[in-house]
Amino acid sequence: MLASEMSAPELLLDNARLVLPDGIVHGHLRAAGGRVLEIGAGRLRAPAALDCDGDYVLPGLVELHTDNLEKHLLPRPGAHWPAAAAVRAHDAQLLAAGITTALNAISVGEEEAEEAVEPHGVLAALAQAREDGGLRIEHGVHLRCELPCPDLPQRLQPLLDTPQLRLLSLMDHTPGQRQFHDLERYRAYAARHGNARDDAAFQAQVCHLQDLQHRYASAHRRAVLTLARERALPLASHDDSDLSHIAEAVEAGARIAEFPVNLATARAARAAGLSVLAGAPNLVRGGSHSGNVAAIDLARAGALDALSSDYVPASLLLAAFQLGDCDSIGLPRAVAMVTRTPARAVGYDDRGELAAGQRADLLRVRRVRGLPQLEAVWVSGARRY
Repeated sequence: MLASEMSAPELLLDNARLVLPDGIVHGHLRAAGGRVLEIGAGRLRAPAALDCDGDYVLPGLVELHTDNLEKHLLPRPGAHWPAAAAVRAHDAQLLAAGITTALNAISVGEEEAEEAVEPHGVLAALAQAREDGGLRIEHGVHLRCELPCPDLPQRLQPLLDTPQLRLLSLMDHTPGQRQFHDLERYRAYAARHGNARDDAAFQAQVCHLQDLQHRYASAHRRAVLTLARERALPLASHDDSDLSHIAEAVEAGARIAEFPVNLATARAARAAGLSVLAGAPNLVRGGSHSGNVAAIDLARAGALDALSSDYVPASLLLAAFQLGDCDSIGLPRAVAMVTRTPARAVGYDDRGELAAGQRADLLRVRRVRGLPQLEAVWVSGARRY
């Protein structure tokens, strides 16, 4: 049990719209020792209770793939920020977005990403901030394994003993396939990230990356799978774009299909028992910034299980309420996509829903002109926002 759970006072919330897994109940909630003890319909009317004035109360959000830490570590190209300060600023931003459990996506083997996020230094900064009491939400780790990297196994091995490691994902950003099946889109992406090249240099770079994939990706996939099985770590596939990718994910024992490129692969992933995760920014904006399938289309087709804030922490809460306004989905199901479903996918069985015995990670949310406005956040029963 966390120290914060042991010291958390009794919490009484009254006159709230409680978003439960199977519906919304106008009632009350009691928590103590960092856990939910009781949920009931009707008013509590206890003197110590907080009157929520009819606001929504829902579980704290669970994030499996946030890239937000990179923005704090490298706020401008070449402008590196102290990791200790970056970690704390990142934590505060996630808290203010209603995220109470987050897996920080850290790249292993992607050179451009590792310029921003050097894995060992970032993990050390997270550990030190945790030890110093500088983190107000729970931070886990998601290692993104770039399979074509020549020395991926050597880079990955020393990171696998990180106590907070909850997820490995199988990455392959080689141009000409998956997310970058359209080379012109890849070229535009590279240019946006400061890697504009003339035609000859671009072709040379594409050939180089494709050669690395040909030489290393298959062997490194096998190596990562072995390491994951030895440690019973959940696996995610990434940017699946055809049925062969889903077959590979199933063979690997993956639990999650992150950001499938099209509806057909999303449907195949769900049919195979994988949880399909899409980007909340995609849903809020009404489409993918990279030209892939729209998350709302996945949801309407019944091919969406979970959402990730990806690069915009505030998108997760907004997307849940936006999706909840769809008659075919409703708020309880939409909230599960940002709480219970992602939590269970990586083995967090103690959070993600309003139920007796669950961690008292709670949000109070008010709708203002249709937007969800965060009023309060409790982490293990202690108010943090």
